Amino acid sequence: MDPLNDTAFESAGEVSVVPSFAEMKLNENLLRGIVDYGFEKPSAIQQRAILPILSGRDVIAQSQSGTGKTATFSIAALQSVVVTNKEPQVLILCPTRELALQIQKVIATLGQHMAVQCHASIGGSSLSDDVRRLEAGAQVIVGTPGRVADMIRKKHLKIRHIKMLVLDEADEMLNEGFKEQIYEIYRYLPRETQVVVFSATLPQSVLEITTKFMTTPVRILVKRDELTLEGIKQFFVSVEKEAWKFETLCDLYDTLTVTQSVVFCNTRTKVDELTRKMKEASFSVVSMHGGMEQKERNEIMEQFRRGEARVLITTDIWARGIDVSIVSLVVNYDIPTNREIYLHRIGRSGRYGRKGVAISFVKTEDIRILRDIEQFYSTQIDEMPMNVADLI
Repeated sequence: MDPLNDTAFESAGEVSVVPSFAEMKLNENLLRGIVDYGFEKPSAIQQRAILPILSGRDVIAQSQSGTGKTATFSIAALQSVVVTNKEPQVLILCPTRELALQIQKVIATLGQHMAVQCHASIGGSSLSDDVRRLEAGAQVIVGTPGRVADMIRKKHLKIRHIKMLVLDEADEMLNEGFKEQIYEIYRYLPRETQVVVFSATLPQSVLEITTKFMTTPVRILVKRDELTLEGIKQFFVSVEKEAWKFETLCDLYDTLTVTQSVVFCNTRTKVDELTRKMKEASFSVVSMHGGMEQKERNEIMEQFRRGEARVLITTDIWARGIDVSIVSLVVNYDIPTNREIYLHRIGRSGRYGRKGVAISFVKTEDIRILRDIEQFYSTQIDEMPMNVADLI
């Protein structure tokens, strides 16, 4: 089946739409957590995916960034755990440490009225702390594949009661980098483990891989031309030379009053260089990339969340799933290297139905890539208008 030609939500008539959390017959303490989190009404993906997951079926769910997919599998995970059993029952895997920590926070908030422990088992954190927390017991484990595989191999992570495996950002997880680790983890798990796969983009190659470890999954898939985010206006600025990008960026920030924004570069070197120049020009910026220590990355994320810096300059490490609610502008200082990354990047603005603007700096040789992105997603990326400030 080609997901790109399906109806908006396709699953052979198996998926019904449940318009309210109350109708999902969720645990009362979980419902209290959902209300405290600020959710009033389930989003489209939540209305369609929570109950199929709770029915025990394998599920492949595709939904664009910013639509509440983390909360979808978090609610299902919390509803399915047996609170009196302190051993791991749900294992959630994702590609980056930042995303794992964010998922842990979402689960902790949603489950604050339940006696549920959620532990993040991630690379870059203290091995002895990880072992100690796992041995103390937690019903939900969220982590990165390398560390989780290591903890299972060394028998620190008990897997006998795991009944649900969730793969978030599955297109990345089933890529060459992680695929073998995912297979290894899956082979350790109990045979009857339910598998739930989530992603904003699901290329056909990934769907083919899922057949190796999923049994007649319920598919909730979105048409490709519905993947770009409603509410996000997309523009480009022509920049003839690389050297002119910096001045263009400064002009942009002089024109706009933006609460917070993210600037994406394709390389770590570019991030460091741009950060230095922006600071020299007295802009309030922080930066983050994979070459930094985990502790430093965590501190920078917290600084940015608290609003201590208006601009975050980063590589694609930040493009997937990181939610800072007041990001209203994304700047592609460099055009991304592939079409999927473009979608994930612009999804950092306009989270959960809010408005946002994405601006791409385009050199002459990048025009072709931009037109390819437009065509692929059936979207329109216009030249930035003079009144862009009115749109943010």
